[in-house]
Amino acid sequence: MDIEDTLLMIPGPVKVAPRVLRAMSKPMISHRSGEFGAIYSECAELLKEFFQTKNQIAIMTGSGTLGMDAAVAGIIGHEDKIVTISNGKFGERFTEIGERYGKCVPVKFDWGMPFDLDRVEAALEEGAKAVAMVHNETSVGLTNPAKEVGRLAKKYDAVFIVDGISSIGGNEFLTDEWNIDIAITGSQKALAVPPGLAVVSVSPRAEERFLAQSASYYADLKAHLKSARKSPAQTPFTPAVPLFFAMQEALHMAAEEGFAARRERAAKQAESVRSAAKALGIELFPQTNENSHYSNTVTAMKMPEGVSDDKLRGGMKKKGVIVSGGQEQLKGKIFRIGTMGVCSSGDLLRTIQTLELILLKEGNIHSCGVGVEAMSRVLDS
Repeated sequence: MDIEDTLLMIPGPVKVAPRVLRAMSKPMISHRSGEFGAIYSECAELLKEFFQTKNQIAIMTGSGTLGMDAAVAGIIGHEDKIVTISNGKFGERFTEIGERYGKCVPVKFDWGMPFDLDRVEAALEEGAKAVAMVHNETSVGLTNPAKEVGRLAKKYDAVFIVDGISSIGGNEFLTDEWNIDIAITGSQKALAVPPGLAVVSVSPRAEERFLAQSASYYADLKAHLKSARKSPAQTPFTPAVPLFFAMQEALHMAAEEGFAARRERAAKQAESVRSAAKALGIELFPQTNENSHYSNTVTAMKMPEGVSDDKLRGGMKKKGVIVSGGQEQLKGKIFRIGTMGVCSSGDLLRTIQTLELILLKEGNIHSCGVGVEAMSRVLDS
């Protein structure tokens, strides 16, 4: 099947709108020009709507992990403690980053299990300069309680760092209201831009707690914020200029749709995927409670009884629909469908229809249509 006919339904990188791709073909401009500065400044202002913040925005050339690295490197020195909370792959990444720069105090939960906030508080009671967590754990399809951890961070005077990479723009994410000092996202998620830009919001309180010198040269948030405040706005190093063209156009699209409307659309689409899964007898993977919820940007489901990863995802790929599998210990045990960015109802219907065809072929269901019908009821409500 031609690559242009393939439907990408993974939780990032996501499908990119043609008008955003066209924007990347504009003639090159100087990254020190007023024209580039105007693009940077407009993107930063619009991004504040995505983050629900009044804080300073830094746009960095690199993946979302660059933003995570920059946040920790700018705050944590060799003798500083950082509490990291994990219940999936990307929470564990924060632990790995924390161990590079300072003294990490990991609070680990089984993948897909909700946080025990009492354990988080017990770790903070021991004293820490910062606490870091993932709001939307992409690897398991679970949204973690940033609001509640934010209260604990404030109580114990810890800088609160949140990976909102697969969350911001799709799930509710209230940076200022939840006391988030440093929030991070990546261009290839709900923004629906090609991979390659990390966006970081930084509170005045976090800036006051910056180290005199970041342990990272390239990912020095202090340097990025200083350049962003110049007139015209700049980056400290050469940026991926075409990606800024793309981000500006993607943000225009989001503003036209409405930032709140985009989040509401993602919520309804995720609900429709969960409804389809239930109708098909497919069990959702993560556990939820009063503080942790199914994600609006990625739905993680257990592999259906008697169907292998190769048969399910491989079969869907042959029919032109790409969905994600499990990572590390979940490889072959779950599959994941993304619902973020410019994902349409038609994309979802094609995805579930293709899933049904594979399950029918494997003898897991006896007729097609029940999943699509369940999904359609939600999308049409």
